[in-house]
Amino acid sequence: MTDETTAAETMWEGRFIKMVKQGKWEYASRCRGIGAAVIVAITDADEVILVQQYRVPLGRACLELPAGLIGDVEAGEPLQDAARRELEEETGYRAGVIEPLGIFHSSPGMVSEGFTLVRARDLVKVGPGGGDAEEDIVVHVVPRADLPAFVAQKRAEGLAMDVKLLLLLADTLLA
Repeated sequence: MTDETTAAETMWEGRFIKMVKQGKWEYASRCRGIGAAVIVAITDADEVILVQQYRVPLGRACLELPAGLIGDVEAGEPLQDAARRELEEETGYRAGVIEPLGIFHSSPGMVSEGFTLVRARDLVKVGPGGGDAEEDIVVHVVPRADLPAFVAQKRAEGLAMDVKLLLLLADTLLA
């Protein structure tokens, strides 16, 4: 039997994630089929909206694109609704249009989770952001031209960098 045809066995399950063994592979998976939306939000002034928040697995703050779970508040929640809700909650910006760009996997050798990347357009600032009562999110609105220097500054301050920032840094990293 190959790993592809071996039945998956749940080794441990918590509220949000579970550890699975399938053949020789061990990986983490989200419970209840919940997905995630990652939001690329660029203002009309060509500024990127980023969030900074403490991430327990990293033991430090991380600079990220805004993101959130789909269906964790309401089962069957549409992608666009979840992305709008998360963007406004985390950043204080409301999107007029949410455009899906595709499903991506950031660490497919270790986790089964994928995320849907979306582009938020027609942004309007409607609140302070910062997340819900359990979150402590710092919002950064950075001119796209200044992003490489901003990321370097935050890295020097000790922040971790989410892999999804590569989307916005590719031109400068590959130049």
